[in-house]
Amino acid sequence: MLTSYYTVKGDGQNELVIQKSRFITHVKRTTTEEEAQDFIQYIKKTHHSANHNCSAYLIGEHDLIQKANDDGEPSGTAGVPMLEVLKKRHLKDTTVVVTRYFGGIKLGAGGLIRAYGQAVSEGLNETGIVERKLMTRISIKIDYTLLGKVENEIRSSNYLLNDIHYLEQVQVITFVESGSEDTFKEWITNLTSGQASITEDGQLYNEYDV
Repeated sequence: MLTSYYTVKGDGQNELVIQKSRFITHVKRTTTEEEAQDFIQYIKKTHHSANHNCSAYLIGEHDLIQKANDDGEPSGTAGVPMLEVLKKRHLKDTTVVVTRYFGGIKLGAGGLIRAYGQAVSEGLNETGIVERKLMTRISIKIDYTLLGKVENEIRSSNYLLNDIHYLEQVQVITFVESGSEDTFKEWITNLTSGQASITEDGQLYNEYDV
């Protein structure tokens, strides 16, 4: 698993007009090619009267699945420029569809490349980008006498305090960035003079706005 990567915040849409043509960008986070294709087909059905519904997507940790489709625009003027924007932003698991309603003025190859690239860039800006960081869930069990000290120290640190369970002993749940587990455990051990029971409890991704 990647320790961190960038993707879109969620679903988004943005519209711009260039030389009387409407370019509507649709953005979605997709983790499989099936999801990407379903989204593309949904947009095509929704905008079936549009002149073009061009698309591009990157799927997988190492971008093993990547596709670009010009949907009737001159070869290389829509899908590929759209895909290049995703790559330049270092995004993963992202699908974009740009719907074009032709306004009567031809843009030429260079104009189309710029238009589709701009449409995707503005669509991504409108949707928002997040960094997903791989975190390890670590449980700390301590006596109640240590809770105030441990809670205050964690809240003042770069570690994330997720929850506190008030059981026979207090259970403090924290999220620690992958690779920092040993440093965190040593810190807690020193903080509690070795009186804490520390266990790892799986991994998950936490999202941060970029």
